[in-house]
Amino acid sequence: MDWTEKYRPQTLDDVIGNPGAVNSLRMWAESWNNGIPEKRAVVLIGSPGIGKTTSAEALARDMGWGIVEMNASDQRTGEAIENIAIRGSMFNTFSDRGEYLDTGKGQRKLILLDEADNFFGNADRGAIPMITRLIKETLQPVILIVNDYYELSRKCSAAKTDTLQITFQKPKAASMVKALNRIAAKEGVEVDPDAMEIIAEKANGDMRAAVRNLEALSLGQDHVTAQMAEGISSRDKRNDMYSLMSAIFRSEDAMKSRRMLMETDTDPPELELWVDENLPFEYTHDGDLVRGYEKLSRADIFLGRVTRRQYYGFWSYAGDTLTAGINVARMSDYHSHDRLRFPSYLSKMSRSKAIRSVRKSVCLKLAVYLHTSTRRVDLDVLPFVKQLAASDPEIRVAMVKQLGLEPEELGFILDKKPDSKDVKAVFAAIEKESEPEPPPKKTRAKASKTAPEPPSGKADPAVADPVPETPKEAPEETPKEAPKKPAAEKRKNNQASLFDF
Repeated sequence: MDWTEKYRPQTLDDVIGNPGAVNSLRMWAESWNNGIPEKRAVVLIGSPGIGKTTSAEALARDMGWGIVEMNASDQRTGEAIENIAIRGSMFNTFSDRGEYLDTGKGQRKLILLDEADNFFGNADRGAIPMITRLIKETLQPVILIVNDYYELSRKCSAAKTDTLQITFQKPKAASMVKALNRIAAKEGVEVDPDAMEIIAEKANGDMRAAVRNLEALSLGQDHVTAQMAEGISSRDKRNDMYSLMSAIFRSEDAMKSRRMLMETDTDPPELELWVDENLPFEYTHDGDLVRGYEKLSRADIFLGRVTRRQYYGFWSYAGDTLTAGINVARMSDYHSHDRLRFPSYLSKMSRSKAIRSVRKSVCLKLAVYLHTSTRRVDLDVLPFVKQLAASDPEIRVAMVKQLGLEPEELGFILDKKPDSKDVKAVFAAIEKESEPEPPPKKTRAKASKTAPEPPSGKADPAVADPVPETPKEAPEETPKEAPKKPAAEKRKNNQASLFDF
């Protein structure tokens, strides 16, 4: 059995480090004993391997709660979250042992969403609105586990305003050594003190990685030495953008910010947006602000050369200028203590992504129909098309039929919602036109009253055979020539013109 599972903490008291976070989590759980608290959901924040999921599961065991868990390996579309998490948070259910859980009697179950900051495109479509609904309407305790809290909060505002955020810090090396010594003693493995310190330090605060390294070194061995531990590679350390911004604006070490850029998953164009957003709030002294914008403009020149020349060697110059250059631009002793800001440009682009996608689709359909470019349609044609559609309902119907517009696209042209009355009226009219006409009803013809026929073989004496009259000979007329039809009329009757098509 994997040692990380074998020695996973079973109660909150067994969790290594983070006593403050553990106490906050326990107090929130106990508040459910008095009814639904103000904050129905908790967000556990921290890097991987420091005990967030372990603490949530230990909490459920301490409180006697069942667990409904969804992680990144599960399908997490909006429909899946609604079927599993939301229904689990609204209704009574059964525990893992088959016991009926009555929420009216205080019996709870924990709704656990692991890696709640990782939602991607169509694979997880509709997930964010369902998470918002879950946070606001749940009748059961909910825990969201994230590595990057700001990635979740920028997509889901409810995660920022309607949840309790608890941050887990990396455990100290000394705490990790104590836990590792207990595991080694239970497994009957002798580990040198120096070797244990090396294992803890190279794990870089990741307890899960430390346990796995200890297990790997102990396979087939009864004694682990420091020389053996030296062969372990260090845990890759990754920083988020907020740590990088703090190093750039609030650190006295310019080279520290430059090194941290190498350990952050970003590139100079994105870094430029972050620096541009935070620079006027962090550097309030006039001289610092002027020097900071000089460095920012110099970095923008390098990025422009990358675009024009397609030579990405200039990225190193831009990165150095945006980190160490911005850092040394501050010569005063004052720096802001306010929170660092997420780039508003990225927020606006994220919110307008759906609108821009619909606009692009409308321009493409108009460009194909008009045999022109999408850029020409966007700049010159689209404003007039929107004006025509707004003023004439018949033109709307023709547009939908000729261009094959969807309700979202027609709503964009009319500046209305796809489910508005005007949009629905257009598609209702098209549907009515496409319905086949019912066939005419057949009427039963009335039988004409005729005289009864006499029996066969017997003639009616009262009726005499009519005598045929000889027609009078009409005077012969000379045939007249038929009047000649005009050429246009003859072409119209015999062959359709091009415009008839």
